[in-house]
Amino acid sequence: MVAVAAALGWAATGALDAVRGSDRGDAPVAAATPSPPAATGLDPELERRFDAARAAADADGVELRLTSGWRTAAEQQRLVEAALERYGSAQEAHRWVLPPETSEHVAGLAIDVGPTDGALWLEQHGAEFGLCRTYANELWHFEAATEPGGTCPPMHDDASHGWG
Repeated sequence: MVAVAAALGWAATGALDAVRGSDRGDAPVAAATPSPPAATGLDPELERRFDAARAAADADGVELRLTSGWRTAAEQQRLVEAALERYGSAQEAHRWVLPPETSEHVAGLAIDVGPTDGALWLEQHGAEFGLCRTYANELWHFEAATEPGGTCPPMHDDASHGWG
C-alpha cells in the first residue's frame, strides 16, 4: 500500500488514509500533509470557493488546507484496489471509495481538507461558501453542493450509494 501512496502522490492522501486507517487506531482520518502548489484539475468555481473559505478560516485562526483534490481515473482505481486489499470485502471497501466513473474527485468537483480542526471549521462554515460535507463517514470530504449562503443537502452515510 505504501507503493500506492507513493504512486498517487498528494492527490489521494486523505482518501488513502481512509483506506489504510490512521496511526491512532483504525478510524480513518484526513491526512495533514502540505497542500500542493496548485489545485490543478479542480473546477475553477470549487477552487475559488475553497480559497475564500481558507482565507476566512485563517482569519479565525484555523488552519485549513487541501489534502486531496482532482485525481486521474487511474489514481482513483488504485484507491479502489487499495480499499479492497485493506478491507477484504467489496461491501466494506465501497463505503470508503467510489469507482472512477462516479468519483467527484475524478470530475474535479470534490476536495479533501485537513487538518481535523480545519475540516470541523469547514463543516460549520462551509455553506457560507457553498461547500458541503457530503459523506457522514468522511469528515474531510467536501463538494460544492449548494450555492454560497445556501443550505447543504443531507449527507450520504458513506460512498456505497455511488456503486449502483
